Amino acid sequence: MERRGFLEACALISGGAALAHARVVQGASAPRRYARTRLVDIHGSPIRASGLAAETNYVFHYPFAATPCFLLRLPWPAATPAALRREDGGRYEWPGGVGPDRSIVAFSAICAHKLAYPTREVSFIRYQRDRSATSGGSVIHCCADHSVYDPTQGARVVSGPAPQPLAAIVLEHDVAKDELHALGTVGAEQFDAFFRKYEFKLGIEYGGRSRAPVDGTTVVRELAQYCRNTIQC
Repeated sequence: MERRGFLEACALISGGAALAHARVVQGASAPRRYARTRLVDIHGSPIRASGLAAETNYVFHYPFAATPCFLLRLPWPAATPAALRREDGGRYEWPGGVGPDRSIVAFSAICAHKLAYPTREVSFIRYQRDRSATSGGSVIHCCADHSVYDPTQGARVVSGPAPQPLAAIVLEHDVAKDELHALGTVGAEQFDAFFRKYEFKLGIEYGGRSRAPVDGTTVVRELAQYCRNTIQC
């Protein structure tokens, strides 16, 4: 086998193994596969897992041009898979973190309650390192409705009105290159409802490309650089 073909085959095997790991629970919903997409910085260089700052909000878009996600390096490993339920009662398994100590996780940044999400102008949802008057620390907190999610447990709902966890992004860590790829999602996607609710706004911002599939690469930025104002609560 030629070297290029061999490497492509290895990538497919590795990606399939990562997705398979997300459906260990018998009878659980399988993850949804989207394009295998490398996470890169604003210059197009691959994001290195070892270079991510702990407890810092990073944002990228996947699996569509307009659907934002959080990339987080937690302060401790998230090595244990979590069995979760969607609002409709369907079960699924979140596979846990990736990276050298399995502390790197990613979730859809669209709140599961009223679909608040990070925009260029403002974000009501973000990872919160410290405790506040309304929630504990090391959680994803949506200040629009005070839904609180635990990123160490697949974004399980800790408190608030959210009826289900945030959808998780299945990640793959290339150990040899220390690169990260997004492979798909697991859990309850909010994409259809998101596009319906924000159709007009997204149409202006993306010029009809809001539903364009992300393929190849997606740019990762710190939330503080992506968004002008992050609401604290």
